[in-house]
Amino acid sequence: MSNGKIMVVIGGSRGIGAATAKLAAQRGHFVLLTYASGAAAAQGVVAEIEGAGGNARALHCDVANEADIAALFDEATSLGTLNAVVYSSGITGGESKLVDASTEALRATIEVNLTGAILCAREAVRRMSTDRGGKGGSITFISSRAADRGSANFHVWYAASKGGVNSLSIGLAREVAQEGIRVNCVSPGPVATEMLSPERQQAAANLVAMGRVGEPEEIAAAAIFLASEDASYITGANLAVAGGA
Repeated sequence: MSNGKIMVVIGGSRGIGAATAKLAAQRGHFVLLTYASGAAAAQGVVAEIEGAGGNARALHCDVANEADIAALFDEATSLGTLNAVVYSSGITGGESKLVDASTEALRATIEVNLTGAILCAREAVRRMSTDRGGKGGSITFISSRAADRGSANFHVWYAASKGGVNSLSIGLAREVAQEGIRVNCVSPGPVATEMLSPERQQAAANLVAMGRVGEPEEIAAAAIFLASEDASYITGANLAVAGGA
């Protein structure tokens, strides 16, 4: 049953985003989840949520399209009280050394991982800020431990984009702290999603203190905690959920 509060999960059709959407619905949120492609996967997440007694809706949103983002947040506020946003959209842009990466891949990665996060955060603040008639809430970015490690030889541009997300979270947290909005990051280590091939997952597990990759549900649990009242005095935090990586 919905508690009347709306959580927007951007990039909620797969991986960590899908796990977050499902857990949010279990905790009583009406979940508005987005997808850029893969409408069937998004509708599958909605069907699973509704089958378990929750409430959800899927909406197409290209985070590189400012109009799509505005429409998403207008839809969210039309459904009820926008209480929480989780930004889980992300791409790696492939794997190679920087010298071999295409400009198109670099630009797409920054556009989705960082520019999209900034635009979505702006629209969320416009609607949640108590200074603008909102009721407050939380914004949580799914970042990556790659921001601290650099991802040399694989995708340093991806790590750079996530470093930008970390800085965004810190600055925005301080900017809106007295407007009823908390802003935090979750930084996963390697996770068992389609972003990493089975071979890369195994190689990554060998570098993690706990000796395994994480599960999407473990990252989702951290995101939902940061969005909850249990984290009411937490803002500007970056929670590593990385098995010691």
